Amino acid sequence: MRYLIHAALLMASAAAWAADDSPVGLWKNIDDKTGKPKAMIRISEADGVYQGRIEKLLRPADQDQNPKCEACEGADKGQPMVGLTIIKGVRKDGDEYANGTIMDPESGKTYRTKMKLADGGKKLEVRAYIGTPFLGRSQTWLRQE
Repeated sequence: MRYLIHAALLMASAAAWAADDSPVGLWKNIDDKTGKPKAMIRISEADGVYQGRIEKLLRPADQDQNPKCEACEGADKGQPMVGLTIIKGVRKDGDEYANGTIMDPESGKTYRTKMKLADGGKKLEVRAYIGTPFLGRSQTWLRQE
């Protein structure tokens, strides 16, 4: 019996370690300009491709809690921001996740993106840029689960 408990604990800790070795999960994004949390983003993976969608906006109570993406283009225009897929086409590239895009629903602009896990998988460094990563902005997102 003791061996079964030990094996179960080892499997549980291995599963927790694997989750922190990937960007899959729920993240709180922190605005690089204000330092305040803006949204909860759920990153998922299918066939080696990562995407992220807004699960919840973190806005003051007096603001619309689910505004529409009026600045977005194409099929996203006028859609509720909650549920909007803002990260698309990201793939693992060495110790980074790159070659995809990230969309800012407030401006409607789409940027290239690369992401890298930090602090043992508790943080995600997200870089959005045009052309070269040198010309862009970074945010640190915090793992929530």
